[in-house]
Amino acid sequence: GYVFRKLNAKGVVFIEYAPLETAWVPVIGDNYYYIYCLWVAGPYKGKGYAKALMEHCLADARTHGKSGVCMLGAEKQKAWLSDQSFARKFGFEVVDTTDNGYELLALSFDGTTPQFAHNAKKQRVENQALTVYYDMQCPFVPGNLEMIRQHCEAHGVPADFIEVNTLRKAKELPCVFNNWGVFYKGRFETVNLLDAAALERILKK
Repeated sequence: GYVFRKLNAKGVVFIEYAPLETAWVPVIGDNYYYIYCLWVAGPYKGKGYAKALMEHCLADARTHGKSGVCMLGAEKQKAWLSDQSFARKFGFEVVDTTDNGYELLALSFDGTTPQFAHNAKKQRVENQALTVYYDMQCPFVPGNLEMIRQHCEAHGVPADFIEVNTLRKAKELPCVFNNWGVFYKGRFETVNLLDAAALERILKK
């Protein structure tokens, strides 16, 4: 099932993954693990912890007879996605892409590969308002939601916030997703959580 493995220290040093079949992302495939987040920050960077965490995940996958491990990436690294150049050192390769530069990376043990769900490549919604799809898995989401709500209320910006609270909703999303997805004027913008400056850039479009 779901795994959250953290270094026994006061710091951001962890990996989070789950079987793809039950991972709340619009990615489909058989017998894979999906990495939500691999994060090593601050004084712990550069000390081999990320390597150890990734190796643990890959060993866990092999022990459980998995077909491989996958994760969300992008042509241009996104701030809130795990470092794909690091993943490539372990043999991860791009196995699927979207028209706007997102990539599905996978390390296959048996030659099979996962793929984005067909709906995830739509990257469009009918709603023209700022639309945020989110789940509560990432601890940074609630604060980001509140900042966006307050900004939109203060500036009279219409906004809709849609909680992804079932596996089915996650698999049927109209965009790539890793706890978060933002649309504006019907177009998909980003999987990144937003600071005030990033929000302003989107709203000026």
